[in-house]
Amino acid sequence: MKIALVTGANKSIGFETTKQLLQKGYYVYLGCRDLDKGKQACSQLESEGLRNVEPILIDVSNPLSVRVAKNFLESKISELDVLINNAGISGSFPQNVLETDVATYRNVFDTNVFGVIEVTQAFMALLKNSKEPRIVNVTSGLGSLTLHSDPSWKYYPIKPAAYLASKAALNGYTIALAYELRDTLFKVNAVDPGYTATDFNHHSGPGTVGDAAARVVKAATLDMNGLTGQFYSDDNSPETGISPW
Repeated sequence: MKIALVTGANKSIGFETTKQLLQKGYYVYLGCRDLDKGKQACSQLESEGLRNVEPILIDVSNPLSVRVAKNFLESKISELDVLINNAGISGSFPQNVLETDVATYRNVFDTNVFGVIEVTQAFMALLKNSKEPRIVNVTSGLGSLTLHSDPSWKYYPIKPAAYLASKAALNGYTIALAYELRDTLFKVNAVDPGYTATDFNHHSGPGTVGDAAARVVKAATLDMNGLTGQFYSDDNSPETGISPW
């Protein structure tokens, strides 16, 4: 049985991603900042007959929490097949470039960028023991610098400064990580789940969490012929499924 860790998984896209992985036969560690909420999420999944799930306390913006989670997982398993860096925050709004406080930038980057790096490095040893290791960094179409430079793009006017910059940085990290692991069994990709109705955007998005999670799971379960170092986005590029960086 393959094993996955999903951060920020007690609700929304992370929860649905966990559910879909369980349905595919994975054992999933459901990452959460609040263990009680994680246990409640696991109980809900178990009530649906999906029992191979366990909560794990992990606040990706807290290095000590990440280390504790690492030690916990290493005491339970010898290899990790899938790491899905799903945890993310938008930061307070509005986010005008010249008026947004630097503290907001730091706060958003702590979770969306530095948290991903911290978690990835922490669990790399377990991932390297897998025969088919997969890393998925959940990003956003708003992280595409190419599209943000195109006035004809449908989301061109939407430029939340801190969030946009954090996802662009996450994309850059994904490219570098995929390149460094290019001659290994790893598949490392960024996935834009699309504009999805979640608490993140006050349920304003037109997409469903089911469709969003399916995009993430698709990248997490790539076979040996799957691509690495890609920016998957059905929303930005419905014809190819690959977004420009």
